[in-house]
Amino acid sequence: MPPEEDIILETIAKARVGDQKAFSQLLDRFWTEVYGFQLKRTQNENDAEDISIQTFARAFDKLDTYDTGYAFGTWLIAISKNLHVDLLRKRKRNVLEHRENHSGDAMTKVLDESPSAEDQLIIDQNLKTLLQNIRKLKPAYREVIELRYFQEMSYAEIAETLDEPLGNIKIKLLRAKKLLAALISQSRRNG
Repeated sequence: MPPEEDIILETIAKARVGDQKAFSQLLDRFWTEVYGFQLKRTQNENDAEDISIQTFARAFDKLDTYDTGYAFGTWLIAISKNLHVDLLRKRKRNVLEHRENHSGDAMTKVLDESPSAEDQLIIDQNLKTLLQNIRKLKPAYREVIELRYFQEMSYAEIAETLDEPLGNIKIKLLRAKKLLAALISQSRRNG
């Protein structure tokens, strides 16, 4: 086995026991491969970036299922390919549902697109709940969420703003989204 494969397997072993530095090393080592693969498939930088991040999130969540008999990069690409297929299916389903629900009546479409007072109240309440959950995050996680989703900065812009390596920003945002999802899920169960 070449030395690089040994190093990768050691890094995976460290990541399996929760070594955060190992996760960052894996992300740094394989990001370009996964992102490049998705960029060719999607022809869209945002989709490629989002799918790549989802790929690493899923891989890190399921790291205990990784079979070391296969190349780690190949495993990541397989996950990434499946996520892309899922995205395409979801978009196709949404388009079909949209066509079925909006059979061409322009007047209905105009009326349906403006939210009612009740709809706006629900939107405002959901936004208020989301913001409350974001405030519960540690400052470093809250900051990357705000920069990415409220100021709509790219990962590179966030890295430059915070003067941190791009890999660290990707990992931080990944963790922040997971923590936020857990907080939202918990508040729904409690509320």
